[in-house]
Amino acid sequence: MKKTEVLVVCTHQEILNTVVRLVNSNTEMSAIGANTLEQAITTFRSANFDLVLVGAGLEKTEETELENVIRKVNRKIPVVHHYGGGSGLLFTEIYEALK
Repeated sequence: MKKTEVLVVCTHQEILNTVVRLVNSNTEMSAIGANTLEQAITTFRSANFDLVLVGAGLEKTEETELENVIRKVNRKIPVVHHYGGGSGLLFTEIYEALK
């Protein structure tokens, strides 16, 4: 079974590590993290992601730039904004976006 590939973007390294670990704890998913806009764009272009999870730390203009890059590659890739709330909320947001 193919895993859902998730790019996690968050400028706070400890939070990024936690979210990547949480996503990777789900046997149906595989996550890679990026902690800068540039790293996120490079990583996004280097693999086939099913979803992009944006956490705290990016400026609004950076979020817009990232979403523009994603839309140019594939308009159907969901972009989920997650700013905390525990793993239950995290997985609910991911599953809702993938419907």
